[in-house]
Amino acid sequence: MTQTTPTQSPAAGKASPSTNRKRKPGLRIPNIYVILFVFIALASIATYFIPAGEYERVPGPNGRTTIDAESFQFVDGSPTTLTDFMLAIPNGLMSAGQVVFFTFMIGGMFMVLRRTGIIEIGVDKLSRRFANRRLLMIPVLMTVFALIATIIGTQELALVYVPVILPLMIALRFDSVTAAAVALCATTAGFATGVLNPINTGLAQQLSGLPLYSGFMLRALAFVAILTAAIIFVMRYARKVSHDPDVSLMANDPNETAKRHDYLHATDEGALSASPRQKLAALTTFAFMALLVYGVLAQGWFMMEMAGLFIIMGIVVGLVAGLTTEDICEGFNQGFRDVMVGAMIAGIARGVAVVLEDGQIMDTLVYGLGNLVGELPTLLSATGMYFAQLAFNFVVPSGSGQALVTMPIMAPLADLIGVTRQTAVLAYQLGDGIGNILYPTSGYFMATLALAGVPWQKWVKFFFPLFCVWVVISLGFLLVAQAIGWVG
Repeated sequence: MTQTTPTQSPAAGKASPSTNRKRKPGLRIPNIYVILFVFIALASIATYFIPAGEYERVPGPNGRTTIDAESFQFVDGSPTTLTDFMLAIPNGLMSAGQVVFFTFMIGGMFMVLRRTGIIEIGVDKLSRRFANRRLLMIPVLMTVFALIATIIGTQELALVYVPVILPLMIALRFDSVTAAAVALCATTAGFATGVLNPINTGLAQQLSGLPLYSGFMLRALAFVAILTAAIIFVMRYARKVSHDPDVSLMANDPNETAKRHDYLHATDEGALSASPRQKLAALTTFAFMALLVYGVLAQGWFMMEMAGLFIIMGIVVGLVAGLTTEDICEGFNQGFRDVMVGAMIAGIARGVAVVLEDGQIMDTLVYGLGNLVGELPTLLSATGMYFAQLAFNFVVPSGSGQALVTMPIMAPLADLIGVTRQTAVLAYQLGDGIGNILYPTSGYFMATLALAGVPWQKWVKFFFPLFCVWVVISLGFLLVAQAIGWVG
């Protein structure tokens, strides 16, 4: 199948209308490296002004370590030294090693799959089938991704989804932001509401002394409301982009132009056909994906296990498709290069939490947030818990990590201020979940954006209106829970 290169286009050499438009003066968001460096610097300065403190750590559910809510005490401070500041980024990269390594492996594996040709063939077939109802793909994919996340609690699967659906979204005349949104917004809607999610709902209820997965109905209603808002929002954006590519947030981005050249005209000529070896490679890929699902659901696999599987998957599928070992190695190398920036950002983002932990002010922040919520009027207590969890999510984007640190404090505090423990768990779930795809300190989120090729600044411009809608929906459910004295 022949392809027309950009230089062969009739419009080559002519400036597009969008390139002739003068840029309007306004606030420009700095590069993400600058933003993260500033956050690390501010965290370092904070260690000189916020008193150091700590809670005692005690055994928690499933062998995890949690805190004793009654044990907080101020301790001698250990402010960040110049050496500590210098090591913050390297230590952050070490601490986020799983995310960094996983990002490299998935990038390499999918580049090998592209070299086999099976990605292009799959995109060709799907784009032809859905050419006249392309918008239908968005609610279908988002519902599936959200259901998986709300049951098994793995937002990180967005890292797997994006490379798979990105070529398809481009071929259906959407853009990279749409692909990222389908994966990130859907998994976040499912994870945040956590209908049967063991990672946030199950753990938080165990820490709060509640029956496991109690309160199912209200969380299910929240799931429907938050997912519906996300689907409508993403579909509206995607429809605009399909009608006018110039309104895309990725318009004039060189990498986006290259993707559109690769996939946009997949159906302009004859359908692609797979060779016998490519068909066998596709079946092998599906077998590995089935093994991945089994490992996550039945064996508790997470990033390291999935990364190891992806290495083997790339090698085996490449050999089955007829690639030489040299082709496979070069495919991995190219994939590593493509995601290197995202992997680095994921590690650098972790440097903020490293500084706060080493400076011994992380526990002090938790203690202060708990006291602040306790001072609020009863009517605002549930919303206060929500905003406290949303704020704390900036420094601890891990759902289980945030539960282990905050719920031993928020659960007994709920008894004192007239909030049910079930409502306190919901405030934690919603506060923890939706910030994960806004804050640049969330490693898996930044890595997912890198795989999609979407800068964080452009994602914020896209996502922030939906974030505000989700906040309003969350507050609505918490106010209802507070009003009815929800106990599940």
